[in-house]
Amino acid sequence: MRVDVLTLFPEMFVPVIGASMLKIAAEKGLLTVSISNIRDFAYSKHRVVDDTPFGGGAGMVMKPEPLVIAVENALSEGGPIEPTQRRVILMTPAGKVFSQAKAVELANLRHLVLICGHYEGIDQRVVDLVVDEELSIGDYVLTGGELPAMVVIDSVARLLPGVLGSELSAGDETFAGDGWLEYPHYTRPREFRGRLVPEVLLSGDHARIARWRRGQSIKRTLARRPDLITANLSLDDKKCLCTVMSEDGKED
Repeated sequence: MRVDVLTLFPEMFVPVIGASMLKIAAEKGLLTVSISNIRDFAYSKHRVVDDTPFGGGAGMVMKPEPLVIAVENALSEGGPIEPTQRRVILMTPAGKVFSQAKAVELANLRHLVLICGHYEGIDQRVVDLVVDEELSIGDYVLTGGELPAMVVIDSVARLLPGVLGSELSAGDETFAGDGWLEYPHYTRPREFRGRLVPEVLLSGDHARIARWRRGQSIKRTLARRPDLITANLSLDDKKCLCTVMSEDGKED
């Protein structure tokens, strides 16, 4: 996959794409991230990329010319790719909220172009002419689209086949699979500051462990994110939850 990032602050991306799983993905040849400075496409003498808004108001608006030219350049750099295999995305708090399902969808594409907005926003004509989709990472406002773009890159890249150490990892996490929050994890030592690893995880009974993990996922989702529950619990899920609640009561 190729990801082109259009930003006014390319230096923000250097430590992120050069570390952890993104670095591994690049070294394996599974991911190419190209960072372009939008100012390089501003052909005015002082490389101006913003101006005051028509109609008045506070702040500045990013001009259409540099952004549209930057997008067109990124698309050409991406080579001959079917339109259905690439997406131009504007990172904006006004966009649809990014989700794991969206990450999976984007991971099946070959080329992403991420536009990092700044100031009060960008000229609407950029959206009308070259943007396919607008995404937000949550209901809050950040200084610019750089951090949201990093979130999207990380979330999508780890879904590319061969990036994670285990092909099972991505499918066994929060929001993956059926959408439950992930169960709690434990490792050595068995006891730490008076807190013990749940006995079931030491039992060696894989079926029992699976039921415990399922029950913990349901319990955690009910407590923290009931909005994620879109259907009634199955009979098996209810049994898993009852088992967990019963065992939690014994531990108390």
